[in-house]
Amino acid sequence: MEGGEMMEKVTYLLKQHVGAPDKPIVEVGQHVLRGELIAEPNGLGANIHSSLTGTVTAIEDDRIILDPDEDQDMEDYVKLPETDNYLEAIENAGVVGAGGAGFPTAVKLSNKIPGGYLIVNAAECEPLFCHNTEVEERYPEQIVRGIKYLLEITGAKVGYIAIKKMHHAAVLALGKACKNEPNIQVKFLTNMYPAGDERVIVRQLLDIVLKPGELPIKANAIIQNVETVKRIVEAIELRKPVIDKDITVDGRVKEHSTVYENIPIGLSAKHFIDASGGYINPHGDITVGGPFTGHTGTEETPVTKTTSGFLVAMPYPDTHGKKFGILECECGGQEPRLREIVDKMGGKVVSFRRCKRMVLVNGRYRCSLPGICPGQADAVLGMKKEGAESILTGTCQD
Repeated sequence: MEGGEMMEKVTYLLKQHVGAPDKPIVEVGQHVLRGELIAEPNGLGANIHSSLTGTVTAIEDDRIILDPDEDQDMEDYVKLPETDNYLEAIENAGVVGAGGAGFPTAVKLSNKIPGGYLIVNAAECEPLFCHNTEVEERYPEQIVRGIKYLLEITGAKVGYIAIKKMHHAAVLALGKACKNEPNIQVKFLTNMYPAGDERVIVRQLLDIVLKPGELPIKANAIIQNVETVKRIVEAIELRKPVIDKDITVDGRVKEHSTVYENIPIGLSAKHFIDASGGYINPHGDITVGGPFTGHTGTEETPVTKTTSGFLVAMPYPDTHGKKFGILECECGGQEPRLREIVDKMGGKVVSFRRCKRMVLVNGRYRCSLPGICPGQADAVLGMKKEGAESILTGTCQD
């Protein structure tokens, strides 16, 4: 197994997807095998399987904790039930969107889009991450096979791979892999943040502007992340459940931009920080996910089906009570995250604004045109008038 010595415990969060937490179907003291089903959906959700062989030591409200056996065969696992139904295989495997909120993939793919567009999101949108790009470079044929399965499942007429031109090696590999596939094409995204946003992809590839709250299905399109496609292929071809994950570890660690491929879900952030040579001191917080949309974690934070990676930050500067204005953007930092950062810098929030494109949809503020910043001069001047000495924001195209 990549990533150093095995942790003494492995933690499976019961909510690794959109929907309610799963229901455990194992008991404390039970010995389970790698690939064995350990929790089932409670309504909308996805199956959770053990990523390692070991003994269940605790079941808490939000997690199952496993003590792994000393000897592990990472090539062996409990295979999914045999089926000729692709959608059933995907559901049994517990596949969820690996690059976002974790929407159950079988539910998304149950929509038929005859004449529509099946789009693979290969943007690798968040800064510093590179695990998806590495998969594209090394296994482009697997992605193409996955698209062919998805075209068959959804009835879409064409498959697009949406990628930035800057990822030259991945572009070449993918182009070569689909050169004899008349229904699959590589399409280019603008090199900006957030190029991987679903509405940005639909706008740039299909020239359709979705309103805030509208999903790609409105444009007769379905979008899947690169790693999601990889896990779909494993479920169909290998009868393998989602028990492994690809992540990037970067920041204040001694081995930068380290990609860990097919590592067991449930291992902790510290496991991979140590495997990356340990911290560079001084260091600050651990961010789970990208610098824009991630959240603060701890060394104990476990890898889930949606974890993109761990970033170790510099220590926060001490601003000695400086007054801040914070500017919220749907594409970047949200208000709670920005307030947390100001607090950790010893500052004080005296003013708050939202980007002028933010509109309230179903109780959530959404951007009306993600990826096209309208300019923030009015907001900045307003916050300055309210006493802000510095502005903290994370707007698109920064």
